[in-house]
Amino acid sequence: MAKNLAKDAGKDAVKELGWWKAHRFLISRRLCQLAIIGLFMVGPTWGILEGNLSSSMLFGVIPLSDPLLVMQTLATGHWPEVNALIGVAIVVVFYALIAPRAFCAWVCPLNMVTDLAAWVRRKLNLKASYKWSPKLRYWLIPVILLGSAVSGSLLWAWIDPVASLHRGLVFGMGAGWILILLVFLLDLVLVEHGWCGHLCPLGATYGVIGRKSLIRIKATHREACTKCMDCYNVCPEPDVLRQPLKEGDRRVMSQDCMSCGRCIDVCAEKVLEFTASSKQDHT
Repeated sequence: MAKNLAKDAGKDAVKELGWWKAHRFLISRRLCQLAIIGLFMVGPTWGILEGNLSSSMLFGVIPLSDPLLVMQTLATGHWPEVNALIGVAIVVVFYALIAPRAFCAWVCPLNMVTDLAAWVRRKLNLKASYKWSPKLRYWLIPVILLGSAVSGSLLWAWIDPVASLHRGLVFGMGAGWILILLVFLLDLVLVEHGWCGHLCPLGATYGVIGRKSLIRIKATHREACTKCMDCYNVCPEPDVLRQPLKEGDRRVMSQDCMSCGRCIDVCAEKVLEFTASSKQDHT
């Protein structure tokens, strides 16, 4: 099969599998992201999820804390409250077990903005103006921590577009829309997958946390691959698919994978699937 155009990614899957199977993980992620935002909105009334993505309380008894924010707090020389430490431990254990960067694809509200930018880019056949190293986001973590230590403040909290969008959606958006628009334009016209794939230090943090997580995307039926490139065209981190689709371990073991499932959605040949298998598979 010849390579498909980026703008046509998923059309074969819709034809072969039906509309729902070709979008099931995309729709499931959107429902999950919107449900979490909704729970925060009704938090004060229902008491299910109160606070924000940086610090929240589930059912009024289970604390949840942003790992990057807690690291910044420690870098400033301040010791977080006990609830914050318990909360970050719960979050780290959960995301260390479930799947690499599951927060990015299933919880983060900014993912809806970056996915929209990627969709528009494909439909308009826009080419990236610049190329950045994906390692940049990992270097930003120590830079942020050093900046917090020197300034004595939570440096990233002032410019974090993820927190800004979440606060805006739950409590009302002010000038934060400018920051969100800049992220959208970055991904649309400057760097392909610029935010999630190159800059976001929070995504990098969850990548490190989930590098040994259990649930992985696996090229179970890679012999059926026709090299149509649909999975590459929709994947926010396409480099993670190269090795599993060629030889060796069929699982996507890269910590950069976002576990979004879009590669599974758009594959008409059903080459890929989520698996909880922990054994290396060379067959």
